[in-house]
Amino acid sequence: MPESAILRFWKPFNVLTQFTDPEGRATLADYISVKGVYAAGRLDYDSEGLLILTDNARLKTRLTDPVFAHPRTYLVQVERIPDVTALQRLRDGVELNDGLTRPTQVELLLQPPELPERPVPVRVRKTVPDCWLRLTLTEGRNRQVRRMTAAVGHPTLRLVRWAVGPITLAGLEPGSWSQLNTHEAETLWKSAFKR
Repeated sequence: MPESAILRFWKPFNVLTQFTDPEGRATLADYISVKGVYAAGRLDYDSEGLLILTDNARLKTRLTDPVFAHPRTYLVQVERIPDVTALQRLRDGVELNDGLTRPTQVELLLQPPELPERPVPVRVRKTVPDCWLRLTLTEGRNRQVRRMTAAVGHPTLRLVRWAVGPITLAGLEPGSWSQLNTHEAETLWKSAFKR
């Protein structure tokens, strides 16, 4: 395992996954002062959760290139309660305008996950129930989770990436980051290079 800077960061809602923005929106630079690290993957402006940042290009490639199928786990609040058919469609792969998605691990959560409130509240409709899913994907197309849930009739209301491989948000708050310790870094490297 080469000596590398590897950080885990809880990207807040409405923050760009880059260090500069000509329009003056919030970016990673507002939270992270470590030089030379870049995000291994992206999260949309309106999505929240775990970003891995590193200065190691090889690790970044192994975590993000779809050919390596490195898992990413999301907690997703959706409109209405998906039935067995909708859940199975997500598991089997959903046909999107850029092709069929890979099979996805999906779990309907019986209780909402313990997450901090979002600074901009999620739109709630009193007549439409919502629920939370846990999805694990091995590819990262543009706005993929949102497109998949919409395709099966359950638009995403809130999206939080909980894990990248074995690394999770546990112990972080929105806007906070930590350097991976030796054990965490070794675990991430092993997961990224397991085949």
